[in-house]
Amino acid sequence: MDRAKQPKSEAPAAEVIDFDEALLDAFAPEVRSRLISEAALLAQAFAPEGRAEELEAMAQTLSSGARDAEMDRRHARGLAAALRRLAHDPWAS
Repeated sequence: MDRAKQPKSEAPAAEVIDFDEALLDAFAPEVRSRLISEAALLAQAFAPEGRAEELEAMAQTLSSGARDAEMDRRHARGLAAALRRLAHDPWAS
């Protein structure tokens, strides 16, 4: 007799969620479009070669709280997410 416990059911597979993508998707379409446009403008000005490392560094700076008095945290986080999207998909703009 085999008395070893048999699993009753498989546990559901874990889903990995990209926080930046989820954050961008949470914005209204027109706001998301403006954030991606702003990120593309910043990328052209400060990372003209569009290297992912440069865009990631800019996004990290914004995410860590470095922003001017005109930018609130919500906008900074959204802009950081848009920069990361551009870093991973340069055609996103």
